[in-house]
Amino acid sequence: MALIKDRELSEDSWVHIEDGVPVPSDGGAIVSLERWQAERDALSGRNAPIGIRLDSDTPAENLVADIDRLDLIAVPFSQFKDGRGYSTARLLRERYGFTGELRAVGNILRDQLAFLERCGFDSFEYAGGTDATEALRAFDEIEVVYQTATDRRQSAAATRNHPSRAFSNGTSG
Repeated sequence: MALIKDRELSEDSWVHIEDGVPVPSDGGAIVSLERWQAERDALSGRNAPIGIRLDSDTPAENLVADIDRLDLIAVPFSQFKDGRGYSTARLLRERYGFTGELRAVGNILRDQLAFLERCGFDSFEYAGGTDATEALRAFDEIEVVYQTATDRRQSAAATRNHPSRAFSNGTSG
C-alpha cells in the first residue's frame, strides 16, 4: 500500500499497533482510541510520536482534551460509501484546530483523494486500483468547487460574484 503525503508519494514512518501488542519505544505508533484512553500516561510519556485511530462512528469530540498531544490522527474508511470520515476531518481541522497529520486509511480510492484533501486530510494510505503515481493527478482535476471547505477555495458562486468580474456597466458575469 502506497502512502501519499502532501500530494507526494512518501515513505511511511508510522506503524499501526493492534490492541494487546506492545508499543515500540521508538518510531511513530498509531493505536486505537480505546488503548490511548486506557494507557494515556504511558503512551504520552514515550519519546516518540504517537497517533490515534479514530473510527468514523466515534465522535471527534472524544479527542478534544488530548488533541494537542497527538502527532497524527488516522480515520479509517471501511467502505467507499461511508462519508462520516469526511465530517470527522472537517471537525478536527476547523472546530478543534488539529494541526498534526490527518491520515485517511482503509478503502481509499483515487476519486476520493481531492475531496478528502478539501476536508483536511493531508496523508492517505492509498489502496486504489490504479498506480499511486498516476493517482496523484487526481488532486488537480477539480477546478470549480461548489462549497467552501478547509482548503478555503472560493466556491463557484463566490467567484461569479467577485468584483474583479464586474463589467464597466456595473454588472458582473
